[in-house]
Amino acid sequence: MKNLHVDSVIKYYGKKRILNSIHLSCKKGEIVALVGKNGSGKSTLLKILFGVESASQKFIKIEGYIVRGNKNLKKHINYLPQENFLPLNIKIKTIIQLFLPKEKSDALFHNEYIVPLLQKQFQELSGGEKRILELLLILNSEKRYVLLDEPFNGVSPITKEYILKYLSKNRAKKGYIITDHDFENVFRIADKIVLLDCGNTIEIKDYRQLVNLGYLSETNYQQIMKGQS
Repeated sequence: MKNLHVDSVIKYYGKKRILNSIHLSCKKGEIVALVGKNGSGKSTLLKILFGVESASQKFIKIEGYIVRGNKNLKKHINYLPQENFLPLNIKIKTIIQLFLPKEKSDALFHNEYIVPLLQKQFQELSGGEKRILELLLILNSEKRYVLLDEPFNGVSPITKEYILKYLSKNRAKKGYIITDHDFENVFRIADKIVLLDCGNTIEIKDYRQLVNLGYLSETNYQQIMKGQS
């Protein structure tokens, strides 16, 4: 079965249990919205899935095979962290060539958002430019599953719209897990919503559940329903 299956993820910080036997799954071609309040452990969970954060316990299967070892996770999964990760003093054209195979790098050289940046160094870019560059590099990688932590952070409304269209257009090629506080935009493209609450995952079947569980206000709920009507 073509999916990423995560089970029994437990994480402690000191004596405090942050993640409580987490269960999560994502199929190829599926966009999963992972939501939760600040400090609920969303970023920690994504880091564990990518193999850059330890866990007290975890069980991960990809395409039906149990994955052991962080290096093996990185063979199948790519991850956009909240923080910038590219080198500051290298030209963007060189970064793209180093990061992507030739066919994909050549295509990205003609992207409307990337063309004006090619001769600049990463440190010269604005926050929004850095974000869209990093996001496009991650989305164009060969990995089957992509974890996106706050992909809309610092980007303009028109760039958000571009990202949403890009994800929708390319959704069949990969499986995506996205966490972002811009829940309205994430919900627009999500096939599944999972709430991380008190260290547990809850699959959401109806937006009203998010109000009852204290994640959305009644005003938020009405905005979402209005946007989908």
